[in-house]
Amino acid sequence: MEEQTEEIALSAPPKPPRPAAAPRAPARVKKALRLAAWTGLIVFLGSVAWAGLYRFAPPPGTFLMVDRKLSGDVIIHPWTPLDDISPHLVTAVIAAEDTRFCLHKGIDMQAIEKAVSESKNGGRMRGASTISQQTAKNAFLWAHRSWIRKGGEAWMTVVIEALWPKRRIMEVYLNIAEWGDGLFGAEAAAQARFGKSAKNLTKDEAALLAAVLPNPWKWRVDPPGPYVRERAYTIRARMDQVKRDRLDACVLIPGF
Repeated sequence: MEEQTEEIALSAPPKPPRPAAAPRAPARVKKALRLAAWTGLIVFLGSVAWAGLYRFAPPPGTFLMVDRKLSGDVIIHPWTPLDDISPHLVTAVIAAEDTRFCLHKGIDMQAIEKAVSESKNGGRMRGASTISQQTAKNAFLWAHRSWIRKGGEAWMTVVIEALWPKRRIMEVYLNIAEWGDGLFGAEAAAQARFGKSAKNLTKDEAALLAAVLPNPWKWRVDPPGPYVRERAYTIRARMDQVKRDRLDACVLIPGF
């Protein structure tokens, strides 16, 4: 009997192998997708809410101001309503920085294509950043360049163009733009450089302030060097064209 039992046991078919554990990769992918979706939603809602707040409330400061303060600078940043800033400065900034400000929706594809074309033809690669983009960068983002910041800049540009009128974009820009020496905003620059309110700036003074905006730490208004004088002279001529073609009409009441 024992031999027969052993023979039956030896001839029994082998047990089927246990099924392999199901791969866990799909679960990880789903978790990552859910996390990305929630992150995107939070970023979307947060950025819209932040921009919505600044639609009515003055930005208390910028990351660049914090950076300057940490470097030891004394920050001067009085907030001034657009109605208390000379319309000449509005025209000068449009003439110097973004003549299509009233025509584009935040990102000027024509300017980008022109800059790329000039670079391919041997010209110096120049920036094509609009006033809207600069406002988005200054108000919401940090100063140091990176692809992440450029992506954030593009997104916030779309957001403020959707939520703010052009007058508000210009008002915020003129109040947080840097003019060197810890001076932020048109009022601080006008008081420090010309000893007067931003409301009383002349055309020539406005052109000088606009001339140094790209690099306010290198280019000076008091006193202006030969390059700044020449640049201000060019901007002053462009201001007349901006007025003639009403390229500042989205900001200024006709007749100013």
